[in-house]
This record gives sequence, structure tokens and C-alpha cells, in this order.
Amino acid sequence: MLRSLKHIRRLLSLARLLARHDALFALELAGVSPALLKFAAVGVSADKTGRPGERLARALNEAGPSFIKLGQALSTRSDLLGEQLTDDLSSLQDDLPPFPAFAARAAIEEELGQPVEDLFLSFDDEAVAAASIAQVHFAQTFDGREVAVKILRPGVEDAFHRDVDLFRWLAEMAERTQPQLRRLKPVASIETLADTVELEMDLRFEAAAAAELRENFAGDPDFLVPEVDWQLTARRVLVTERLTGGIPLDDRDAIVDAGLDPVDMLTKAAAASFRQVFRDGFFHADTHPGNMFAMPDGRVAVVDFGIMGRLDLQTRRTIAEMLVSFLNRDYRRAAEIHFEAGWVPRDRSVDSFTQACRSIAEPILDKPQNEISIARLLSQLFQITETFRMETQPQLLLLQKTMLVAEGTARKLAPEANMWFLIRPLIEEWIYDNLGPEAKVRDAIENLQDALQRLPEMVESVEKGSRMMAEGNFKLHPDTIRALRGDDGPRKRQSVGLWLAAGALFIVFMAVLFD
Repeated sequence: MLRSLKHIRRLLSLARLLARHDALFALELAGVSPALLKFAAVGVSADKTGRPGERLARALNEAGPSFIKLGQALSTRSDLLGEQLTDDLSSLQDDLPPFPAFAARAAIEEELGQPVEDLFLSFDDEAVAAASIAQVHFAQTFDGREVAVKILRPGVEDAFHRDVDLFRWLAEMAERTQPQLRRLKPVASIETLADTVELEMDLRFEAAAAAELRENFAGDPDFLVPEVDWQLTARRVLVTERLTGGIPLDDRDAIVDAGLDPVDMLTKAAAASFRQVFRDGFFHADTHPGNMFAMPDGRVAVVDFGIMGRLDLQTRRTIAEMLVSFLNRDYRRAAEIHFEAGWVPRDRSVDSFTQACRSIAEPILDKPQNEISIARLLSQLFQITETFRMETQPQLLLLQKTMLVAEGTARKLAPEANMWFLIRPLIEEWIYDNLGPEAKVRDAIENLQDALQRLPEMVESVEKGSRMMAEGNFKLHPDTIRALRGDDGPRKRQSVGLWLAAGALFIVFMAVLFD
């Protein structure tokens, strides 16, 4: 009760802010009482300029860091808000005025236990970047290394925990009052947001993500991840190698002036993204142009590892095969993949879903090659969820957002090219390696080995079941029990159990091998 009263008071304040930007529709979608919204709008002069999504973006930006993160998360939910609204929210910039240098220095000293002057030979008090959660300063270490120092914004943890509890409460209310929204998993989506930002607010996790990504690309001649200085890193402070001379990846003119080929840079960036998603299942999920650079030596570099995504192998296989099916206009196979993955309930019609896939993809794939957007295709797929009772796949929302941002950067960098066609050979090679005949044999052998390791346990279970039946714990006919036991008693039971287990293993092996 106290929690609800606290949130209702904050909700009124939020509603008045949204009313000033004529964006109360956001709370209507969440199932907030119309009477409360009318009360909140009393006496408020609304700014009605711009599209609804633009007005909502302005309101969220004014509401503060947590709401900016919420808006960015909502920019992936075209299934919930529609394409135009999410397009407008995708432009929501995560940048705020920097906090004072004295606060940055105080945070460093508190976390690392020494004055800034004892930690760095020089420290630039002017922030080079400031976002909702942290800001970055340049510095130089005593051994002459140029570094970037990232520092959490003061008080951001408390503000986020307070706000996310409000988001969670609104999501719970939406699920409770609007059953049609349950398949969209608003509560699960808020929890995903909470987990993501929770990791962002401990910079040791970001350091670990940077180190893992750097390790994954060790020796790669085309992709650069800065090195972490673990001795100068703590919960609220992260120090990494400074990248000098980098050009934002969407600045085509500057890249050309530097003597670099935009299509070559796009190919390298797209290949690196592909390897992150499909080879490693661990990808940078915040690849806006401010985080990706063309380096003077021709490499693509990336910074800011606060938002990372993970995909298991089965999901990666499903996505890769689905992408190639769409690019080949094999809509039947694209539909079947959705059913096989369990993304569409089996009581729906494969034929109807094939038709839906065609209706979505044809207008996109019929465009000139450089205008084809796979992210847009996925976005429209998400919008037909209600018709086919598809459940939201939270693990795909972050990927779809990442793809959307990457495509936008690609169009600015090399408008004559398409990143998906540039890396299509990589996708097809990966699919062959992971879904081709050799991969099926390999999977079958691994499954067989796993089953053989469990064979003693299976045999024991068969014997235990036989004993239970013989002792009368299972109500089977006496003839059935005698048939299971055989004339030779325990030895016969063991033999039957072994043959049953071996036969089952052989059937599983053959089914996987020739599937």
C-alpha cells in the first residue's frame, strides 16, 4: 500500500511533465487511469509541436537519466508502440551536461584511495563526453600512457533504483489491467532494462566486458578494442587506453579525406559485428557513431562497453538461418524457422505465417540493395505478434536495436553499399559450419557422448522402475510385471534395461544425424 501511494505521487509528477509535452498517451498505454491523467493535465499548457514520438522523447530527456534509458529501451518495441513512434525514440540522445570536475576528482579519490595528482601525471578537468550514467576525461599516467577515465555521475545509482521501481510498478499494472499486453512481457522487459543498467553502474563489469571483447579479437588486423588498466579501475571509475586520431564512423567526408575507403571501413565494421554476434555470442550493443571510429591505420575501433548483449548458440543458429532465408526470399523456410524455434505457437498456420513473412519482406527486399534494412524487417515481424500470438523474445530486442543503429551508420558511411550483402558470405559460411552435414554429425556425436555418460544413470532408473513395479508400488497387471522381469530375474531385468537404453540412444542418434 505504501509502495503504491509513493508511486502514485511520483506518477502524478511524471504525468504533469508528460502533459506539458502532450505525451500522456505513454501512460495510457501503460493502463494508467484516464481520470488520473485528466487530473494531471488540468492547468497545463501543452507543447504540441512535432510528432508524438518526438514529444515523448523531449519529455523523457527532461525527466532525467533513468527515463532516457527507458526511452532507448522502448525504441526497440515497435510491437508495442508502432514503427513511427519507435523511430522517433531511437533519436533520443543519451547526453547530458557534464557534472563539475571537482565531483569527478572526488569520485576518483574515493574509489582509488589516493589524490588524483598521485594517480595521474596530468588530468584534464574538461569532460570530453557526458552521458546519463557517466562522463569521460582524458589523462596521462606516470609511465607516459594516454588514457580515458570514465566516472559515474554522482547519485545516479540511487536515482535509478528509485525510478526503476516506478517502471516495474507501471509494468505490473499494465499486465494486471490489460491482459492483451502480457504476451509482450512488459515486466520481463523492465527487468531486462534494470539488469542492463545495473551492470552499467558498476564499471568493473564494463571493464570485464571490454577485456572479454578484446580477447575475442586478439590478433584481428581490422578491429581494435582498447586495453583496460585494471590497477586504476574500480566500481565507479574505469581507465582504458585512449584512442587517438579516430574519426567517427559516420563522418564519410573526414574518412575519405584521411585516405580511407568508406566501403572497406563498412566491410570491416560489419564483419566485426557479425563475428561478435554469431561467432562469439557476445556483442557490443551500443554501437552509435560516437562509440565507433575509423582509425588512421585502417582499423575500426570501438569504445564504451556498458551495454553488451549475449546470445546462446541455438538462438544464433536460428537467427542466421532466418536471415539467409529472407535474403534468399525463401519465405516458407523463414516461417518454419519461427515455428521450430517456438517463437510462434504450433497451433498457428505455417501457410498463413509464410504469407505474412512475404508481405513484410517483399516491400523491403524490392528496394535497391543499399536501402534494404534487415532491422526494419525484424521490426515489422515484431508488429505482427498479436495476429500470430508470438511472445516477445527479449534476447532479440537488444540485437534488433543494435542492427538498426548499425544500419543507420552504414547508410551515412557508404550509402552505395549494404552491410548485409557485404557480409553475406560470412553468414553463409557460418551456417554451413554450424548447420551443414558435418555440423549435424558433430552434434549427433556430442549428443551420443552425453547420452553414453548418462547411460549408467538410465540403466539404474530402469532397474529401479522394475523393482518398484515388482514390489507393487506401480499398479500394473501381474502379466505385465512378469513380462518385464523375464524368467531370469535381475539379470534379465538388467539386460532388458540395457537394450532399451541402447535402442533409445541409437534412435536419437539417427534422428539427429538425418534430421
